[in-house]
Amino acid sequence: MMENLEKLMEVAKTNGGFLLLSVAIVAIIVGSAYAAERVIGKKIGLEKRRGKQSVRRMVIIAVLSTIAIVLMFFEFPLWFAPGFYKLDFSELPVIIGAFTLGPVAGITIELIKVVLNLLTDGTTTAFVGEFANFLMGCAFVIPASFFYFLRKSKKNAVIGLLTGTITTTLAGCFLNAFVLLPKYSEAFHTPIEAFIAQGTEKISAIKGMLSFVVLAVAPFNLIKYALVSIITILIYKNISKILKGDYNN
Repeated sequence: MMENLEKLMEVAKTNGGFLLLSVAIVAIIVGSAYAAERVIGKKIGLEKRRGKQSVRRMVIIAVLSTIAIVLMFFEFPLWFAPGFYKLDFSELPVIIGAFTLGPVAGITIELIKVVLNLLTDGTTTAFVGEFANFLMGCAFVIPASFFYFLRKSKKNAVIGLLTGTITTTLAGCFLNAFVLLPKYSEAFHTPIEAFIAQGTEKISAIKGMLSFVVLAVAPFNLIKYALVSIITILIYKNISKILKGDYNN
């Protein structure tokens, strides 16, 4: 881990501007989610219950963060997407934590997951991939858990997960086109056309950036987050009984 930490420090020195911007965006996301959750929490009486459950809350976050980092190691490509897009189910414990404890807890689990992955695996993308992972996770978890917390029901859970999946898919297209692929190009000293060409090898209709995000990025995110959503609906009720203790369902 110390070797990875030293390498991370070197990368941070060479890509300090992007890292500082990433930290600022993370702080804005966490602060906004916290403020919004406080408003919802006061309306539904969440604040009083949370004060009595702080230890349980920390334990749940720690356990789900550990599960998330383990799940990150089990990843596999999809047949139609370039090899550098790989599917994993690490968002599953994140959304379960967000449904159980609230959006801020979900974001916290997401952040811990990414940081632990950096410490154990290092970075090969000058923090770009890790930042993308965090943003995509937040784009899914925040709308899904806010809808669920407004009124805890299976219907709202489905609406929230559907909204999160659509939001993440749209965010993924925008981020890949205007932020991630340009940054990957810079980090790997490789023209963007080379990444698009990998998409063309999978789908001949991919000719440029627009067709790349529409035919590769969008379907990849739709499949990934739809699967996470389906599994969440199937298992959340039973797992929540273990996690929440005296929390209301």
